[in-house]
Amino acid sequence: MGVVTPFPERRVTQVAFERAEMMRILDLYGRMVSAGNWRDYAIEMGSEVAAFSAFRRATERPEYRIEKRPALRGRQGMYALIGEGGTVLKRGHELAPILAPIERKLLKLVAE
Repeated sequence: MGVVTPFPERRVTQVAFERAEMMRILDLYGRMVSAGNWRDYAIEMGSEVAAFSAFRRATERPEYRIEKRPALRGRQGMYALIGEGGTVLKRGHELAPILAPIERKLLKLVAE
């Protein structure tokens, strides 16, 4: 018999939000929708970053973008909250503190 040559190993990794992270983000999204602040969202999962973008209107730039970059896990933290203009508003190792500024904004909307 002949020699069997295996296929070269190609590892295509894709960064994604875990179930608990996604539930936390979608819970916040649902509360912002019910407050009338957000109307649409988009999820992007690539080889280096997973991003959740929340829009006031579908035709505009996202008001907030929540990114997960595992490559930055050891340095600045793999989670980032990015504003409408592209500025990094908050970065950290856990998701809850990253979402805190949006949740505070939601509390102000409800209190008024």
